[in-house]
Amino acid sequence: MLVDERLYTMVRGVETRWASPENPGGAKGGGGRANGGRKGSAYVRLKAGGRHVLAEVKGRSGVVRRIWLTLGKRTPVLLRSLRLQCYWDGAVRPAVDVPLGDFFGWVMGRSVAFESALFSSPEGRSCNCYVPMPFRRAMRMEVINESDEEVSGLFYDVDMTLGDALGAEMLYFHAWFHRENPTRLQKDYRILARVKGSGRFLGAMVGVAADTRRYGLTWWGEGECKIYLDGDRRWPTLCGTGTEDYIGTGWSQGRFDHLYQGCHLADQARMHYGFYRFHVPDPVYFEREIEVRMQQIGCWEPGWKEYLQRSGRVIRAGRGRRRVDLRAPETPEYGLFEREDDWSSCAYFYVDRAEVDLPELPSVGERTAGLLLTQP
Repeated sequence: MLVDERLYTMVRGVETRWASPENPGGAKGGGGRANGGRKGSAYVRLKAGGRHVLAEVKGRSGVVRRIWLTLGKRTPVLLRSLRLQCYWDGAVRPAVDVPLGDFFGWVMGRSVAFESALFSSPEGRSCNCYVPMPFRRAMRMEVINESDEEVSGLFYDVDMTLGDALGAEMLYFHAWFHRENPTRLQKDYRILARVKGSGRFLGAMVGVAADTRRYGLTWWGEGECKIYLDGDRRWPTLCGTGTEDYIGTGWSQGRFDHLYQGCHLADQARMHYGFYRFHVPDPVYFEREIEVRMQQIGCWEPGWKEYLQRSGRVIRAGRGRRRVDLRAPETPEYGLFEREDDWSSCAYFYVDRAEVDLPELPSVGERTAGLLLTQP
């Protein structure tokens, strides 16, 4: 790979700062002072119901360049209960208000190792974010503990530059979390609810816990990704060919983690899947509005026809709610049917305003219901 010349070009007037537990403002000369400079403040404790400001800047422009974070304890419920918020330029409503685990790619609170261009977890014990987050005059990033237990060790760095020259076309970074447990029959799951403004859809982390009681180990990912742009209502401008196709693979999906697409969680025994797609080399722009959805469609195969027939109504994929008799001799060996599963996602996007009108983060009870109690 050729080295980008910007790596060896000096940028005048821009300063580097690291916000940390002992220096959340990233003040010059403000780090490494605790315990006489001998690692006296490497982490913070966060009581149940408490909040902590990870980083804050006032009166200067800048760009958050990297976030690194780790926790002494990482249960699925805790990772869904911790709430990450980011505010830009004095906004009242946060642009990022999501479960900490899902934001960093630990979907459904599963702390798995993976690497991508924007997020990574080298060994499944820490998380990194390299998404640039610009601001013109102020920023605040904080974590709220909505669990019923104390976080005994929260370690982190928020790395940023200050004094960046940001042009008129600068966009603000946002993230939105959504969960439906279960999804509704023939109603497409919203990865990103409708957003007004001008900007760019960056991508999403998605988690699926398939309903194995109703559907056994049948494949759940035949649904198409639909992206509605700038006035689209009934029909989207962008439409894919299947869930696993959207992340660049095919014929179901196993575990892989590439730069811009991956399935970093593929728990076949539990039918738990976590996957991502980042539109970096293939940008998705919008001028006025955007909405992103995914269908919930599965398929029956010969080995599961009898099980599906016994477990309940099988509705053929398509308009209406046409029931399929899988025992009928004329029924094909393979077909598509509508499903209801547990879907969750964290969508990332840039838009030309620091605040947007999106549904608020679900309650901690709604976010954590049905999660595994421990990491497998």
